[in-house]
Amino acid sequence: MDAEQPLLEFQVLTDTHLTGDSAHPYNRNFAGALADIAANAPNSRAIIHVGDVTDHGTAEEYDELKRILLESAASGTLPQMRFATGNHDMALGKGAWETLIGLFLSSTGMPAAYSDCWIDGYPFIFLGTEQALELNCALSKRQLRWLDRKLTERASPSRPSFLFLHQPLKNTVAGSYDDQAWHGVEEDEELREVLSRHPGVILFTGHTHWELESRNCAYDGCGRLPAMFNAASVAYLWTDEQEHKDGSQGYYVEVYKERVRIKGRDFRSKRWIPQAQFELGLPLGSKEGTVWRKSF
Repeated sequence: MDAEQPLLEFQVLTDTHLTGDSAHPYNRNFAGALADIAANAPNSRAIIHVGDVTDHGTAEEYDELKRILLESAASGTLPQMRFATGNHDMALGKGAWETLIGLFLSSTGMPAAYSDCWIDGYPFIFLGTEQALELNCALSKRQLRWLDRKLTERASPSRPSFLFLHQPLKNTVAGSYDDQAWHGVEEDEELREVLSRHPGVILFTGHTHWELESRNCAYDGCGRLPAMFNAASVAYLWTDEQEHKDGSQGYYVEVYKERVRIKGRDFRSKRWIPQAQFELGLPLGSKEGTVWRKSF
């Protein structure tokens, strides 16, 4: 056990795919993940959801979100939950953008399609699509300029900014490679250009469902980009063999003065995932800031 206490603790979940059926396995998995966090992280300051909150972006599914959050809060101490949009929340491109984003915002309490906030002195930035597309996200030039400005103002290699976007950049984390095809940022090159100027960032993505035991659940940036982490899925998982797998996974994150620990968790079996234990030394962008696999 580390004698040093974290300056900040939070968790990262993604792809819950909640349905209107309270007994559905996806809904039970979400409740189980929240129970795991309540039991293991009493000092958590936030739970971050990286999109695909719902399966079809319907009011009934958001009602299930509210029910599960209310019941989980009643049975244990949980911090505030914040959300990024996913393509399923945008009804897979089959609805009116204004209606879908309006329902998402009113149901999650988020202020806009993209936004930022401070948590205990650390910047948290949420990117999101501005069109209802079937699979991909579309980031406007305005949003990219906003991101660049926010990171210029806030990102520090010694005090990182935490960035959240549902779809990963191409050829970075598991599921985003050419033969896997689950990337999906329409402005992939433009976003890379912005991120290349800001080493003090850690990016979490969802969308692929690739399990945390996969070969590339983390990407160290190759000296050109920030570190990136695929957050798997709470609903179900996908393997390097391109096969469906029952399961529910996510990350516990601990921020210390000189390092950030990112700890993969299996919510179903209530165990840490040895292949997904990472430590990033601070300042980010230095030799010490490389993504290292560790055991804690």
